Amino acid sequence: MDGYNHDTNNMINNDIIYMKKALQLAKEARDNGEVPVGAVIVKDDKIIGIGKNSRETDKNALAHAEIIAIEKACENIGSWRLDGCTLYVTLEPCPMCAGAIINSRITRLVFGSFDEKAGSCGSVINLLDCPFNHRPVVTYGVLKEECSEILSSFFNNLRIKDKNRGGDDFLNIGR
Repeated sequence: MDGYNHDTNNMINNDIIYMKKALQLAKEARDNGEVPVGAVIVKDDKIIGIGKNSRETDKNALAHAEIIAIEKACENIGSWRLDGCTLYVTLEPCPMCAGAIINSRITRLVFGSFDEKAGSCGSVINLLDCPFNHRPVVTYGVLKEECSEILSSFFNNLRIKDKNRGGDDFLNIGR
């Protein structure tokens, strides 16, 4: 047993509700020209932190949806410890965000689609299985199709725009 909840057929309603909120934030990021990733942190059925990618807007490599949501959640509860919290994010976290999840003691991670290029919760590497002092429970595949589609269409549109301009600029935008 690897500590992962692979049974996505029995997703609870809350997972779908909060992932839909994360998708809404991803759409807002997309509309701002950002890679469409959204994150929501919930404690005791209350949203305590939200985030959407804003790296391009903020000109900040750290402005990932998960990092922003973690910062807001910590501010809202007045603690860096987010035990008892669930993080919902539309895309599998990268190494930086996986580290922040571990360090903030988030109890549960729920993500929609895998990230075959930078995913650090099972795709490229699984940092959450390393022997750190904290390991969140992970559920994946919640609204997988919707989460994958918003990313695919975003990058397809970038490629079309870039091809029409005759360049490779789409390669310069990242998560």
